[in-house]
Amino acid sequence: MQLRYGLISVDDHVQEPPDLWTSRLSKSRWGERIPHLEHIDGGQRWIADGVTLLDSPARAAALMEDRNHEPKNWEEVSPAAYRPGDRLKAMDAAGVDYSVLYPTVAGAAGQNFARLKDPELELACVQAYNDWLIEEWAGASERFIPQCIVPIWPPEGAVAEIERAVAKGHRGVIFPAVPMDLRDVPHVAGPEYDPIWAACARLSVPLCLHAGASPKLQYQPYSGLAPALAQALDAVTKPVSSVFVLGLYLFSRVLLRHPKLRVVLAESALSWGMLYLEWADHQFDHDGLAREGYELTPSEMFRRQCYLNAWFDEIAPFEPYLGADHILWSTNFPLATSTWPQTQATIERCFHDVSPEKRDMVLWKNAASLYAL
Repeated sequence: MQLRYGLISVDDHVQEPPDLWTSRLSKSRWGERIPHLEHIDGGQRWIADGVTLLDSPARAAALMEDRNHEPKNWEEVSPAAYRPGDRLKAMDAAGVDYSVLYPTVAGAAGQNFARLKDPELELACVQAYNDWLIEEWAGASERFIPQCIVPIWPPEGAVAEIERAVAKGHRGVIFPAVPMDLRDVPHVAGPEYDPIWAACARLSVPLCLHAGASPKLQYQPYSGLAPALAQALDAVTKPVSSVFVLGLYLFSRVLLRHPKLRVVLAESALSWGMLYLEWADHQFDHDGLAREGYELTPSEMFRRQCYLNAWFDEIAPFEPYLGADHILWSTNFPLATSTWPQTQATIERCFHDVSPEKRDMVLWKNAASLYAL
């Protein structure tokens, strides 16, 4: 691993091109059910099997002249969103050495494919994305860190795809944190999912739970709210929704059953984490959960296995409680809330009163260890 800038961005998004699935899935078998761009109301959206995956051709507002507007047609999408060579130039402009990749059309946590009712089509879409990411992005530069998406059910299918993808070079597993919100599957805290968590631990790849992948954890803006304000409301509620996800995984014994499992809460921000862990420990003691077979407090489980992801937070107020070794940094490129191209200026603002050693831990050392770079 070579560092030029001293930053591994752990949450960036690739924009899938229009021909990703149409060029890789059988037209004779799947026909118009294949994910594709469709014209509607003067713009384009992504459709698969009659389901709207994305209501625009891309999520790349950071590259638009006005960040309040997403592209309406593919011709408006900047190549830096979907071409590896142009992405590398954008990374250099922001001082980013390595970029950990999440999907867009598939959903930030792969949740859009999880809503498809045909499990065979879901698997075909998942595998096409995973293969494309390895071939087109990881194959273009070692600076791109690929992570696989998986079918959410059945667990043996998810494990098989994890094993296949990791063997190809994927370094993380992206999973919808609350899959039972997407279709009729068992509760994620149940033992049915243990083979998935065990596979991640066995293969030493982090389980990555991206904020905003479970709409039921967020409230919807009222219909009269201006579009720009509705988008802003969505942006600020996504990170906070991670509080429900962290509580679920801490109190459900998932982490206790799998002590080697490492969990990344992507696009989580930091401030709520300190407050929640303090309250969780209080409730833990108040209700006497130690007598229920919990040998660790919630904050102890967090510091053993979990990571929060910041990109605009000041570090000094929260690091003493969360631990510098459990904070990751990102640019969130090319989404509207990305710090690009002012990433380095943002870092300077957010890391005042932070020691050089802890600064390096947050900006690159933790990620380098997590992804075995």
